[in-house]
Amino acid sequence: MKLFESITIKNLKSKNRIIMSPMAMYSAKNGLPNDFHFVHYGSRAIGGAGIIILEATAVEKIGRITPNDLCLYNLRQMRALSRIAKFIKDSGALAGIQLAHAGRKAGTYVPWEGLGKIPLEKGGWIPVAPSPIPYVNDWIRPRELSENGIKNIENKFINSAILAYNAGFQIIEIHAAHGYLIHEFLSPLTNKRNDKYGGKLENRSRFLLEIIEGIREKIPNDAALFVRISGVDFVDGGWGIDDTIYLAKEMKSYGVDLIDCSSGGIIPDIKLPEIEGYNVFISEAIKKNENILTSVVGYIFNDKFANKLIEENKTDMVTLGRVLLRDPYWPIRKGFDNGYKFYPVQYERAFNVPRGLYG
Repeated sequence: MKLFESITIKNLKSKNRIIMSPMAMYSAKNGLPNDFHFVHYGSRAIGGAGIIILEATAVEKIGRITPNDLCLYNLRQMRALSRIAKFIKDSGALAGIQLAHAGRKAGTYVPWEGLGKIPLEKGGWIPVAPSPIPYVNDWIRPRELSENGIKNIENKFINSAILAYNAGFQIIEIHAAHGYLIHEFLSPLTNKRNDKYGGKLENRSRFLLEIIEGIREKIPNDAALFVRISGVDFVDGGWGIDDTIYLAKEMKSYGVDLIDCSSGGIIPDIKLPEIEGYNVFISEAIKKNENILTSVVGYIFNDKFANKLIEENKTDMVTLGRVLLRDPYWPIRKGFDNGYKFYPVQYERAFNVPRGLYG
């Protein structure tokens, strides 16, 4: 099965086509990872996924979704994250990290502690955005970024990428999806600017492309660069598939190695399709129009379905989220059932038994 075959991205070899999706855990303190993060990511690395991508990691304090987000903008954070990167690599997976800025969606409660924005008097903050349009009408109105402010955040993405590389991460993913800051610049629903960062598609894409260009200039070429996009907004008048095809071509020319295909998130209450692999059409459209690697996320739970997507050239990899939360060892189990060995040598005795005995 191609799902369990290796793939080379630049000079990096992933042992299979499975990526652990970056999923926010909202469990950091002062932006720093702790033992929970070490065990959480370490378990999935031992569990056999080819690439582990750490959750959305803020490039500045006001770019956090919640106060409990991971951050990477100083040396203390870099050193703390380096322990996780090393363990992932020592376990035979590639270590990646997603760099993010939440934009107008920043400053919310941790999901299990409350809903909506944290008031300023309780520790909340004023977010930034391309245009002063709140995500929800009664939320704090974001501050519109000046061109100097835009350049400042671009530099923060670049600085965080340098820190990530120095921490030992081999893959850097830029979070340009799900209604967060970069996606807010891309979508005409949230970008109402009339300067060089707003208006026509080329201008709305400029912020992301300048970040990509800056990172590519500053980090060594042996690091791979991924971008997660919302390929469609699923809203009339929003970002669409033709926009994604244009952006894919531009991103490839700027040095992106893989596009991680997701969707939605730009406005509240979007109804996403409840079908298996509902984002596959985004990856498929990119691959029909541009020669660039893709991965796809969204309701992929079955190894045979995932393999079929790869064999039919609709995607090169699959990004798994919920399935790996439920079962960190899904790649080991499914790989073993298909004749592939992804388990560590320490677990050999668990698999060296007659199949009829373990079911």
